[in-house]
Amino acid sequence: MSAAAVSSGALAGLKIVEMEGIGPGPFAGMMLADHGAEVIRIARPGVRIDPSDVLARSRSRVELDLKSEAGRAAARALIRDADGLIEGYRPGVMERLGLGPEVLLADNPKLVYGRMTGWGQEGPLAHAAGHDINYIAITGALNAFGRRGEKPTPPINMVGDFGGGGMMLAFGMLAGVLSARTTGRGQVIDCAMTDGASLLMGMIWGFRGQGIWSDERGANYLDTGAPYYDTYETADGEFIAIGSIEPPFYARMLQATGLSDDPLFLDQNEPGGIETRRARLTDLFRRKTREEWRALMEGTDACFAPVLSFVEAPEHPHNKAREAFITLNGVVQPAPAPRFSLTPAPQPRAPGDA
Repeated sequence: MSAAAVSSGALAGLKIVEMEGIGPGPFAGMMLADHGAEVIRIARPGVRIDPSDVLARSRSRVELDLKSEAGRAAARALIRDADGLIEGYRPGVMERLGLGPEVLLADNPKLVYGRMTGWGQEGPLAHAAGHDINYIAITGALNAFGRRGEKPTPPINMVGDFGGGGMMLAFGMLAGVLSARTTGRGQVIDCAMTDGASLLMGMIWGFRGQGIWSDERGANYLDTGAPYYDTYETADGEFIAIGSIEPPFYARMLQATGLSDDPLFLDQNEPGGIETRRARLTDLFRRKTREEWRALMEGTDACFAPVLSFVEAPEHPHNKAREAFITLNGVVQPAPAPRFSLTPAPQPRAPGDA
């Protein structure tokens, strides 16, 4: 990798070695690489580079056979002058390869050794297989997702893999590097998706502590229990999203829908009329197309948005104005985030590009 490729971005000068994998580990590596860190992936020999793998962008890549003495020696040499290492194997795998924390921290005392797993490095389930749906299930999070009277619905793999996993690991790596630069001592980051998913639900645990959140799905104002925080079908079979929680925003939504003087809607949270209000809104929103509702409500304080597909989202005027999506090798994908005023993220590179 050329010096120019890593000379810009808030994380310029940071060197991370990433053990190639899938899901949250690569997501953490992508976040770091997006903002200028030099991220070098160690891959198994012969593994094809997928040019459409968004999570693999902006990396260099080294193929090493870690089952061979030469491959392990090369890996240790690469990690010896790195700020951090990211690995997402089951507990014990790196130790069996001779690349565990004791070995690598002896080589490089300032190394931040990031370990990404579902269950964590210890505990009764630490060595069991699992996926996002399993990890969020034991935290209470999955029980909260779904409509009243229906079974829990996994929010694809946003909560465990990426929010509670990859993003938490990226935070942990940077916190560890800051600590190492202050103290001269590296450490191991045990990043478990179960821990991270639990942390993401912190506000909801707070609501429960205040007695304002029910364990019943679809009975709370953020989980479709309130008709003013829900999605609705429009006349053309599309959908819109309403999030008019605060009274002024609720009043603006009523104004846009012509319901300001309807006595049924005067008390926003009157429990007896919730389903009647929802039925009225369902019928009302089906009378116009999504575009007609956009013309009436988008950009106002009604807290409105059209529900867009992956095809439509990059073309939304707000997303286009902010250049929120980019295209690499023909693959449309999100641009780096967040945005820095002084050290903006460099242009990402497609997987395999030097």
